[in-house]
Amino acid sequence: MDGELQTQMAELLRGTQEVLVESELVKKLTRGKPLRIKAGFDPTAPDLHLGHTVLINKMRRFQSFGHEVTFLIGDFTGMIGDPTGRNATRPPLTREQVEANAKTYQEQIFKILDRDKTRVDFNSRWFGGMTAAGLIEIAGRHTVARMLERDDFAKRYKGNQPIAIHEFLYPLVQGYDSVALKSDVELGGTDQKFNLLVGRQLQESYGQEPQIVMTMPLLEGLDGVNKMSKSLGNYIGINESADVQFGKLMSISDDLMWRYFELLSFRPLAEIAALHRAVAEGRNPRDVKFELGVEIVDRFHGSGAGMRAQEVFVARFQQGHVPDKIEGVSLTTDGSPQRLANVLKSAGLVASTSDGNRMIDQGAVRIGDSAETLSKVAGRDHVLAAGTFLIQVGKHKFRWVTLQAA
Repeated sequence: MDGELQTQMAELLRGTQEVLVESELVKKLTRGKPLRIKAGFDPTAPDLHLGHTVLINKMRRFQSFGHEVTFLIGDFTGMIGDPTGRNATRPPLTREQVEANAKTYQEQIFKILDRDKTRVDFNSRWFGGMTAAGLIEIAGRHTVARMLERDDFAKRYKGNQPIAIHEFLYPLVQGYDSVALKSDVELGGTDQKFNLLVGRQLQESYGQEPQIVMTMPLLEGLDGVNKMSKSLGNYIGINESADVQFGKLMSISDDLMWRYFELLSFRPLAEIAALHRAVAEGRNPRDVKFELGVEIVDRFHGSGAGMRAQEVFVARFQQGHVPDKIEGVSLTTDGSPQRLANVLKSAGLVASTSDGNRMIDQGAVRIGDSAETLSKVAGRDHVLAAGTFLIQVGKHKFRWVTLQAA
């Protein structure tokens, strides 16, 4: 493998969880022709967060090496409902919801991808006019036994939980997308591995060279424990303001910072290694985190926005005694809303629930989803549902607290 190919492989493999099969990827690259790269996104929510951009960043890497990238919007699969990781049938989206969300996706992805080098496609283009006979023909190329090898299906089947027939169609439909696009490489999260492999198998069934499956890890959220999720509140939205984005990035732990550098930064690996060495030799990790924050904020708000957000952060938060490093704790609940005083005690912010109520009565408790949004709690009847919260008690106690159902 020559030096140029080695460099390309190192950058393309950066941060990946698994590549099936790496030797086949090398073989495809050595042909010297642009590869067809596919990543599919069901428009299930109107806004993207940094966790979603892990895949989009990898698409950008492929673009930088001259490969052809297709951002596939699963407007057809979105109406089926992705069963991945679910213990119950996911409600399908309406056509109106899909179309509205797809529009916002297109507005957001070009903050990362090169608009002129990106193909945006919709899988309704080939499925919208497909007959029932065509879908049955695809279904005939896979077996129920293979489908039940999928972990979430197997668990639901063994637990006597219902699996709707249309949920079996989802992996087949996603897999056929690879056939329709003749993809060389498909990108997806680790939770999509089964679906990606179905695409590889279907391509072989249709006489195509099987695609390379490249899975990316699920990015941890602000709590450093759970995957980034809007439902947990531990996310950084790419449409959030520059100041909020920067403040949230400053709240992550020093260890998590390197994970974000690996998966979110466009800096060359050599530069990140140099930053690692600098911290090991005594440089303040906060200053390195500033560099990460500036890069990410500039990406979504334009050159110069990151430095302005840093200046706001330093002036407003550090001088206001909000630390740039805040510990996190994850608490398991029964799924019902939790009284705030109980949460404060369980999180180690007060010695007892009565102490927590006293602090609330004194107006000494503030809650927000970032340092910028901290606001005083009105009364001791305040409850918290599942999610991630930044909680301040008094002047000096801060904690990221994640509540999740058992």
